[in-house]
Parts: sequence; C-alpha cells; structure tokens
Amino acid sequence: MTGLVYKSTGSSYSVKTADNQMYDCRIKGKFRMKGIKSTNPIAVGDVVDFELDQSTDETIGQINTIHDRKNYIVRKSVNLSKQTHIIASNIDVVFLLITINNPPTTTSFIDRFLVTAEAYGIEAVLVFNKIDTFDEPMLEEQLFLQYVYSEIGYTCLRVSAKDKKGIDELKAKMIGKVSMFSGHSGVGKSTLVNALEPSLMLKTKHISEQSKQGQHTTTFAEMYDLSFDAKIIDTPGIKGFGIVDMEPTEISAYFPEFFKLKDQCKFNNCLHKEEPHCAVKNALDSDKIAWSRYNSYLKILEGDDEHYRSDIYNDDRIASDDTRKS
Repeated sequence: MTGLVYKSTGSSYSVKTADNQMYDCRIKGKFRMKGIKSTNPIAVGDVVDFELDQSTDETIGQINTIHDRKNYIVRKSVNLSKQTHIIASNIDVVFLLITINNPPTTTSFIDRFLVTAEAYGIEAVLVFNKIDTFDEPMLEEQLFLQYVYSEIGYTCLRVSAKDKKGIDELKAKMIGKVSMFSGHSGVGKSTLVNALEPSLMLKTKHISEQSKQGQHTTTFAEMYDLSFDAKIIDTPGIKGFGIVDMEPTEISAYFPEFFKLKDQCKFNNCLHKEEPHCAVKNALDSDKIAWSRYNSYLKILEGDDEHYRSDIYNDDRIASDDTRKS
C-alpha cells in the first residue's frame, strides 16, 4: 500500500492512503541503519509504501520504502550536531512566520532559513504576523524588514490572526499546494492555522512575559487537509537554524542578490570577503545590498553555527543602529 505521511512522532507515523484511510505505521530497526544520517529517516510529507501487519492489527503498518523526495527542509539536529533533522518534505511553498518583539525574530534566523529554502528549490514567503500588536517603532522595524526582503524578490505578507487581516491573501497563496508554516515558538503558527481553518482548534499558548519567548505547543510536525483545497504542515517552533551540507563556494548562490552580481566579480571563485574588484562588496558599499544580509552570509560562510541556538536574541536585530546603515 502507498500513502502520505501526515504525522511523525519519531517512533510512529500516521499515513493516509488515496482512499482517505489513516494507518498507524512504524519502521523496522534495520531500516533506520541504511546510511541515513537524519535523526528522522521519515518526515511529514513523505510518500511511503507499507504493508499491514496481519499478526497484530489490520490498521498497523510496517513502512518498507520511501519514495524519492522532490525537496525537503533540513537543519542541524539540536542535540546531535553531526546529524540533521528533516522538518518536512515534498513542499510547494514554505511560510516563515516572523514576529518583531513577541518573540523577536532576527535577520540571522530569517536568512539561514531562506538559504536552506533556496538550496532545496522551495518557494519561501515571509509572513509578518501579529501586526495588531505593533506600536510605532515595531511598525517601522517591520516595514523596513519588508522593504529589505521585497527588494530581493521575496513575497512578504502582513497578517493578524486575531483581527483576520491578511488571511484571504495568505489563503490565495496556499490553494492547491502543500504548504509549511515554520518559525520560532510563539510566533503564532497554530493560531494562524486556526484562523485559516477554525474547525481544527489547534492548541495555543501565550508568550512568556518574562522572557518574551514562545512556549512549544506543537510537539510534532503534522499535516492537515484544509477546506479550501490546500494542505498545511504545522511544525514545532525552532530556536535556531543550523545550515548543513553546503560548501563555502556555493553559499552565495543562495543569496539571490549576491548571485545576480557574481559574474561581475573579478574572480570566478570569489567569496566576497577580501578579494579585489568584488561586485558584491561594491554593492554593499553603495547600499545596494543590506548589511544584515551580508553579516548573515559571513556567519554562514565562517561556519558560525555553534551559537546559532543561543545568539538569536542578541546582536543581529534589524532595528539596531549598525544594521540600519544598510
């Protein structure tokens, strides 16, 4: 039998077949050992083949094959630095939810996520959520962020699940597609899914007033069928986003504004650091490239991933004086 993975807990998988039957499936131990470096060999969005275990229950299946993935979103495992974690696979569009101050989302986090989406050929849309909570400085910061990423070519949406603002525009981007919501804990992923499809009634939690950080409400990635011909994968909140499997010479290709200038650099293998006659550095000096993007590039290039979980609330806020020089 063949089906689509709707939920993954790490040890069991909910798989839906073409006739809309849901089966609880597992994988054999030896399946895990076939050179798969990911902490989760099977992810939500995977198409799998499975056999029903007749000896126990006709609704229990054993997965024996994963179909080839067209793409996936992957990051470094939080606890096992040498392994990866596949967040979801076979995605048409990924929506990165961004909040300004409850909790804060940094440009470093945004850029790491966008680089991964670019590397795996997934359309990325930035969703600025909770716009109903903005005061004047927060609005200014959000509009500046929107300007930076819109200039690069990314679609940016402004949404308020509470006031239902921007919901119709968001729906229009999701129709007929498999979408994924991602972002920090507390950015409102589950609340936004509920606004799109109230009947789901996903659990939500409030932001911690002391830390201004979100609390995990979604424990595992899970896919939902929506009433307007769309599928959404809701994912657990992530604090940091470690880049994996990228050579230094290819990283700039995943910064679209850098890639456009690459042919104008004197050296074909230019890393846009100290090389002479670098078109990217020239564009940076003339304010045609945002300093926040260049700083993110340097961090990724230098392999500065060891602090990617701890520094996200520190020095790379877009509202800082240094960043606004871009």
